Amino acid sequence: MVELDSLRRLSARAGSDPLLVQAAGGNTSLKSDGVMWIKASGTWLKDALTRDIFVAVDHAALMQALARNDPGCETCPDFVRTDLNASGLRPSIETTVHALMPQRVVVHVHCVNTIAWAVRSDAAERLSERLAGFTWAASPADRDALAKLCAGTPYRPAADDSTHALATDALALRRGRDKVFYPDHVVFLGVGVATSLASGAPLVALPGVGVVIRDDAKPAIEPMGRCLADVMRRVKEEDPLVALTASDIDRLVNWDAEKYRQTLKP
Repeated sequence: MVELDSLRRLSARAGSDPLLVQAAGGNTSLKSDGVMWIKASGTWLKDALTRDIFVAVDHAALMQALARNDPGCETCPDFVRTDLNASGLRPSIETTVHALMPQRVVVHVHCVNTIAWAVRSDAAERLSERLAGFTWAASPADRDALAKLCAGTPYRPAADDSTHALATDALALRRGRDKVFYPDHVVFLGVGVATSLASGAPLVALPGVGVVIRDDAKPAIEPMGRCLADVMRRVKEEDPLVALTASDIDRLVNWDAEKYRQTLKP
């Protein structure tokens, strides 16, 4: 399998660098055709080219088990593809973390430079200085609060964690609340971003809490909300932005081609 061979080479290279991986630390994985290949527990990444260190896990079965809080997800032996596991090894104790990440290839290392910053008592302050302009510690959505706020309403919490950054990242919300910077924002979300359920908007960003979507919203609404969050978090606070004018917006929403597109089923 070509992709697995590539993962072996990458793993061996990372595992041979003591500033990235030490002993049996770190792990890598590859999701392909319903199977997630992940480093076996206790094995060393540097041995990836000379020893069979990967275990095949049924990714779909594991994800289903995670959704129902199956305790078997803690060590994952029940999800090993025994037909592909000639070595008889057990998967990494961090298998569930790899399974939950959407990326096909995941590389987890124990970077010495990162550890050296993390052990400092003033780590958050020092990292804030060095990572200024990046959303490296955005607050997660308050899902308990969202569930209570949505109870008895036609709204539900957004499914994608990244979408919630539109509400939990104060800068992203401030930028997108009253202005529009690109056409798809107008087309799908309207002008600005609603911040109250009383607005009846298809997407509502509740400041500091999270994003909710109307039950009857079009399928494109949440992806466009995430797009806005992703865009707004990638420009620095001091960056000069160009917003669409009222005239730009009017021409767009009244464009015949756009009116036609809106009549099409999703």
